[in-house]
Amino acid sequence: MAELLDEATRNDNLPRLGETGWRAVPDRDAIRKIWKFRNFSEAWGFMSRAALVAEKLNHHPEWTNIYNVVDVTLVTHDAGGLTDLDLKLARRMDSFAGEAEVQGDHSESVQCLCEIHAQK
Repeated sequence: MAELLDEATRNDNLPRLGETGWRAVPDRDAIRKIWKFRNFSEAWGFMSRAALVAEKLNHHPEWTNIYNVVDVTLVTHDAGGLTDLDLKLARRMDSFAGEAEVQGDHSESVQCLCEIHAQK
């Protein structure tokens, strides 16, 4: 079983992930990031690449996909919080997200392109 991150590892890694848009999840030892891709195909491609990495690591994200939006939460369930697996998967996801927009304020509602187009 993976070990929870120690204080030094947290202090060294979480601020850097925060700079890329990862945020702490309230009331959980987990991190979350919301990407908005240009279209559904880009979002699906991102998820496919992430799925391959997740399988290799045997570590799977909590995520949702609505049209062009991919909302990801990372936590190591069997450890009850964040581990090195979460850091690895977060970095890998960041590396192939491309030019996707990141929604940094998780208190705002998330709107996919289909909802935006419907409002016009």
